[in-house]
Amino acid sequence: MPSVAGSKKLKRQMAPMFWGISRKRPRFVTTVRPGPHGKNVSIPTAVFLRDTLKLVTTSREAKYAIYNGKVKVDGVPRKSIHHGIGLMDVIELDGISDAYRMVPGQGHILHPIKIKAAEKSVKLVKVTSKVTNKKGKTQIGFHDGRSLLSDTKVSVGDSCLMQVPEQKINEVIKLEKGTRVLVTKGINAGQLGEIKEIKEGTFVLPKRALLSFGDREIEIPAELVMAVGKKEPIIQIA
Repeated sequence: MPSVAGSKKLKRQMAPMFWGISRKRPRFVTTVRPGPHGKNVSIPTAVFLRDTLKLVTTSREAKYAIYNGKVKVDGVPRKSIHHGIGLMDVIELDGISDAYRMVPGQGHILHPIKIKAAEKSVKLVKVTSKVTNKKGKTQIGFHDGRSLLSDTKVSVGDSCLMQVPEQKINEVIKLEKGTRVLVTKGINAGQLGEIKEIKEGTFVLPKRALLSFGDREIEIPAELVMAVGKKEPIIQIA
């Protein structure tokens, strides 16, 4: 069987800060392979178990759990230590009743929170692309790498409450005035705000969202926010 191209390890000093690992010793750490999330916005499964949740103490223990299918991401067993866990992913572990969702918070773009058992089978996904294929079907792409053919009326920037692993859209949250949004990156990552206005992009400026955080308002690129509900978040995100 041929080997997969690309390095399997990364110098610790080059790893993103939100991984929460020591920066010096040992010299290398497991890295993220190409997958649903980018390297700079996801955590390798092995690092997540050992350094984020601290459920194991060594890489060997992490490999044993992962290779034996004890780690599920969005309801699917992931048997690679390099699989990237990213925004809104739901993680379940065999033998442990707790389930976790990855959200921005505590000064980082990714932070695990415990969620209710009833929410293990749903996640929020942001629409990042929408195209019509040669057969006239609409293909929708989402922030976590998944895509599906659907007649659901959505626009790029909207969010969908999706049933996983079935990939069924339960509800659509429009990115529009009055919608509650979660900031996913930047110094405001993890904060909830309300959209006061959506400003369309120009040749120079990207599409922007004017957000209200109580008595404070800011304007940021729309790509940095995710719609999570109308009055309140539709699922647990804190």
